[in-house]
Amino acid sequence: MDTIILYVIAFGALLVSLFVDKQKTLTALKKALKALEGILPQFLTVLLVVAAVLAVLDTATISRVLGNSSGLAGILVASLIGAITLIPGFVAFPAAAALLAGGAGATQIAAFVSSLMMVGIVTLSMEIQYFGKRAALLRNALAWLFSILAAFFVGWVVSL
Repeated sequence: MDTIILYVIAFGALLVSLFVDKQKTLTALKKALKALEGILPQFLTVLLVVAAVLAVLDTATISRVLGNSSGLAGILVASLIGAITLIPGFVAFPAAAALLAGGAGATQIAAFVSSLMMVGIVTLSMEIQYFGKRAALLRNALAWLFSILAAFFVGWVVSL
């Protein structure tokens, strides 16, 4: 129901914008479509990968590897996967929701998402080039540790 309300509000705001300044609204819509064209390939690729993973792995397997019962090992696995994965946030959150629905634990998914957003193993060489080896390694190590702490915090909050 909340989604429907948000769509109605967005559509109403679009109509108001069209009424106030039709040209600016049409320009904004064209820019939004261009942005969607840029985002769509990445989004569809990750959705296909997540769908394939969910099709191959049953709920029991996801629960065993990333579920609440996987404990610290599951948190570390999720965190390492997030650290080496390079996907944008707008794709990561729906993927995380699908994994949660598939039986993954909140703490494990928090570790995945937080390390995905903060740690950049794939981009480390570029980061070293701009910031230096010491600063890049220190930033990534501290970000990884913080992502683990954030995951434990999320797990604690969810358990309340």
